[in-house]
Amino acid sequence: MAKGFNRGGFGMGGGGGMNMNMIKQAQKMQQDMMKMQEELASKTYTAAAGGGVVSAEVNGQHQLLSVTIDPEAVDPEDVEMLQDLVVAAVNEAMRQAESDAANSMKSLTGGLNLPF
Repeated sequence: MAKGFNRGGFGMGGGGGMNMNMIKQAQKMQQDMMKMQEELASKTYTAAAGGGVVSAEVNGQHQLLSVTIDPEAVDPEDVEMLQDLVVAAVNEAMRQAESDAANSMKSLTGGLNLPF
């Protein structure tokens, strides 16, 4: 057996104060994350496509809340264009929500690349 191998194991002896400090920091981060998630869930993100003739609104939970279509965007001869505009507006609103969540997480974790 190597010298000093069995001296209390990981986290035992001597470092108790540091472990408690780390636990407190982790608990605070968890509370901050919960608060941030609640704030993000209550936010809304709106994006438009086609010069504003189609707009979509999503919330921070990535749920589509509304789609607004200007009557001038409705052309029975070009339904595909309208479909593309709806998809573009929804995707951009979702991207805004995701970007805001990522930026909030980055500010909370201090830029650490944590897997959540």
